[in-house]
Amino acid sequence: MRIVLDTNIFVSALITKDTPPDQLYQAWLRNDIDLVTSIAQIDEITDVLARPKLRGLVDPDEAAQMVSAIHVRAIVVDDMPVPRRSPDPKDDIILATAVAGRAALLVTGDKRHLLALGTIEGIPIRTARDALQIALAARSP
Repeated sequence: MRIVLDTNIFVSALITKDTPPDQLYQAWLRNDIDLVTSIAQIDEITDVLARPKLRGLVDPDEAAQMVSAIHVRAIVVDDMPVPRRSPDPKDDIILATAVAGRAALLVTGDKRHLLALGTIEGIPIRTARDALQIALAARSP
């Protein structure tokens, strides 16, 4: 299953272990799901994880390992037309990544903007908890 994880899901995975965001991240590391991303999102993840307000919450070595794994193992899409769909223009790159990557699911914690959209070009936008259940159900025979 091809999934786009919003940047807030990656950050949450590093801050709180054994929660749905971390479980999705671990599922990707185990090759249980396919992670779709873009260079623009990788740049955003790198920027966000380096922010001073995350010092003390995120282990810098673990953050570096995460970014490295994303570079090496994720499906990286490019040549993305960026739809203007979110009230927050910074979210449009995540939407474009999901569409260009033909994702089955976009996962976010952004209730105000992304989750409120519900879907983008037929791609469901769900919480990490919902996405985890969907991904597990997709793996069951």
